[in-house]
Amino acid sequence: METLWNKETEKNFFNDAISFASAEQLFYVNDKNEYLAYWPKGYKGKKSTLQSRNSLIGQFTEKWTSNLIQKTVEDKGLFAVPGAICEEIALPKNSPADVVISRNKNIFQKPEDIFAIVEVKMSIVWNWELKIDTAENNLVCIGDYKTHRGNPGLLRSDSMLKAIGKSINIRVSNHKASRIPIIVMGNTPITKSYYSKVDNLKLAGIIQGFWSVNSSPLEGNDSEIKKTGRQGFYRFDDFTELKISFMDLLSEENNFFSSRKSKKELGQIIESANKENAYEKKAEMFLKLIN
Repeated sequence: METLWNKETEKNFFNDAISFASAEQLFYVNDKNEYLAYWPKGYKGKKSTLQSRNSLIGQFTEKWTSNLIQKTVEDKGLFAVPGAICEEIALPKNSPADVVISRNKNIFQKPEDIFAIVEVKMSIVWNWELKIDTAENNLVCIGDYKTHRGNPGLLRSDSMLKAIGKSINIRVSNHKASRIPIIVMGNTPITKSYYSKVDNLKLAGIIQGFWSVNSSPLEGNDSEIKKTGRQGFYRFDDFTELKISFMDLLSEENNFFSSRKSKKELGQIIESANKENAYEKKAEMFLKLIN
């Protein structure tokens, strides 16, 4: 069975990256000349900022997520395409989709070929120390995210706001985006201040879920959130659970609609749509008139 995000995934990232990037580009160096993924809580020594790792972990997580999603949809003959471009629904070259699920492998996509859009908001979750040795470099996990100063993944407010902003931009770009579900995929829980927000975003049809594919981000802590009340946030514990959710997401076509109209206008739209014979036709007419 396929594995979700875990410590081995992060070790793989560092082991791959260290082959072409320096240790100073991947780790902070403290006063004791120790190489750390994050500044530990309580550290009072000299600090520096580390920006060079961001693009590397971004590339790694998007590729990793694309490979994971491909395994969930390959039975349906679909493809997970990283870096997909679709100008019609606000996914230009300078801001492509992290991953789309499509009927083809093309980088340049048409809205009608896209089954889902996945925005990836992941980063290093645990704290790591790189042991510099003459024989080989060893990675040692020295704590979970509650032991270090960094807020990884979906715990970062700026990551949440960027994901929400991009999703809204897609939603309002073109009516062709209305049927395409959007998922924000991370590897951490979310903060309590976002519990009601993600549920409201799902209820409004803007984002269909903030999904975490890290089953155990905390060391020996069973109180980690599994899901919010309306499942705007959901943590997956194994690959089968994730695959079922993707199959459910792709199995039925839903439409996003949003408008601000008077009660009279809304009543006229409902009355006109209700003249159609079948439920699907009523819905199509309603969506056409409300837009």
